[in-house]
Amino acid sequence: MAVATALFVGGMGTAVAGTWHLIPKLSTNGAAFVKGTYAWEPRGQNRGGFHFRGSLTDTSKSDGNNVYAQAKVEGYGWNRFSGKQGKAVPLDKVVYDGAAQFTKDAWIRVCRDRGSIHPDNCTVTKHYQR
Repeated sequence: MAVATALFVGGMGTAVAGTWHLIPKLSTNGAAFVKGTYAWEPRGQNRGGFHFRGSLTDTSKSDGNNVYAQAKVEGYGWNRFSGKQGKAVPLDKVVYDGAAQFTKDAWIRVCRDRGSIHPDNCTVTKHYQR
């Protein structure tokens, strides 16, 4: 099962990660992921995972809906990272394949949680390869 972990030490990702790359702004009605960057962790550090960070924002504060980001690696389901209604939340996460020494493919998207009656609306899914 793919596992996501938060880095608890501020700035730790910069010291151990490879080169950081830009994730273009991901936005849909009511939700956005801005100032996004990603890096591929080296073999032996953070399980060689897909490391991403940025700001998950509820852009429609009055609609009563929450927002979330999803990320996954090849062969596994989505990991969900919830935002806070009406706020911007910093994310700094690593998603990886626990059975491999490093991850080769990863996907990320952002969605507005519209509850159980209406389908969620999500951004286009971005695919990244090592």
